[in-house]
Amino acid sequence: MKTLKSINKTQLRYSHQLKKFILSSEHLSILKYMLRWTLLILPVAITIGSMVALFLWLLNWAIHYRFAHTWLLFLLPVAGVLIHFIYQWAGKSSEKGNNLIIDEIHEPGGGVPATMGPIILITTVLTHLFGGSAGREGTAVQIGGSLAALFGKWFKLSGDDMRMLLTAGIAAGFGAVFGTPLTGAIFALEVLTIGKIKYDALLPALVASIVADITVGAWHIHHTAYHIDIIAKTPYFLSNYLPVDLLLIAKVILASVAFGLASYLFAIMVHEIKAGFIKIFEIKWLIPVFGGLIIIGLTYLIGKPDYLSLGVDAQYPGAVTIPSSFHAGGADTWSWFWKIIYTTITLGTGFKGGEVTPLFYIGSTLGNTLSGLLNAPVSLFAALGFIAVFAGATNTPLACTFMGIELFGGEYALLFAIACFTAYFFSGNSGIYSSQKIDVPKVFDNYYANERSLSEVNKRRGYLHQKLYKYGLRLSKNNN
Repeated sequence: MKTLKSINKTQLRYSHQLKKFILSSEHLSILKYMLRWTLLILPVAITIGSMVALFLWLLNWAIHYRFAHTWLLFLLPVAGVLIHFIYQWAGKSSEKGNNLIIDEIHEPGGGVPATMGPIILITTVLTHLFGGSAGREGTAVQIGGSLAALFGKWFKLSGDDMRMLLTAGIAAGFGAVFGTPLTGAIFALEVLTIGKIKYDALLPALVASIVADITVGAWHIHHTAYHIDIIAKTPYFLSNYLPVDLLLIAKVILASVAFGLASYLFAIMVHEIKAGFIKIFEIKWLIPVFGGLIIIGLTYLIGKPDYLSLGVDAQYPGAVTIPSSFHAGGADTWSWFWKIIYTTITLGTGFKGGEVTPLFYIGSTLGNTLSGLLNAPVSLFAALGFIAVFAGATNTPLACTFMGIELFGGEYALLFAIACFTAYFFSGNSGIYSSQKIDVPKVFDNYYANERSLSEVNKRRGYLHQKLYKYGLRLSKNNN
């Protein structure tokens, strides 16, 4: 009896200690953390997903309305002036776009204005309605960032909490607009700093991206489906001993070098065109007028409208689009180059939208061209270009590898990783987001190895447009 009482006392003591341990353990803190952020994120992500759904619906309407009314292209310069004055009147503080959100995450300052979301939505739809070559990711990210900032103020968040909510807003916008929630979460973490990922916002970003993507689907908005054709299994060099085709990997690496260089060209042209026109034109509203006239002239010079707008839906049978580039003969040899010209002029002269869908177009059409030169599978190389050019231009190779898996399946995950990381290195210290910090340079003995952000790199690299400007002034003085 005495022994039984002793055993009961021991059990009670251990039960009490176990209960105390559980209630005070780190796992309870983790549970509280997860519950808090899930409750905070749900209304934010649902709102972002709904706004992105509205944006995608309006964008689809605008593009197909222009298909039916081709004369709208002639009003592109007028639309550019309207966009310019919209930002002058109502959105001056929002003009930095995605870079403003990234800056605010790195170093909180004036905040992200609530007007950023509606203004970028309206101006992006205007750009596409009149034929500008732009994308949609930038718009979705800005919608996500501005709504996250607004909810953060309502929730009275500050410091690290606001930073994490803004990161979640980026993830929600990106994941929702492309239907890639895992990519959206990783992209939001990876895009902030080159060479470093901070995982403290992983849970909010992942929850936000998943919920926003589900919300878009609930509104019956569907994303374009892409697929890689089945590649017949054939013997390759040392196929009896090696699990991978070394010749195919060599071709992927070679193509990915080209993808990285295309990323570099795109990023440099966007920054140089914008900086150059700002120096050349004293009257700033003339910049979009000039840009619109160039787009109109190029369209009639080339003789087809394939490089206007997103490049996802075909305006006429046989048009070069992203889906068509996954098939043999679905792209012209220089389609990728023309899309670079169209998009960099559109964005560099003040029209609004994102860069990512045009980068998909550039990559997939370049992959189509290279597949012919390298005697490689067309759809596979179009898919590799699709994600690799994007990886190089945004410096997010990990996110883009996951994007390949989410969009095309996991069979070629190794090739996706090889393509994205190769393009990332060969894009150099460049990128479409000038506010990206550089924590780990790509090449330590590089001329730009000591720079701390892409904006510093762009200032040093801005030699070309400064010289052109001085040369232009000299010519002007001589003519006078």
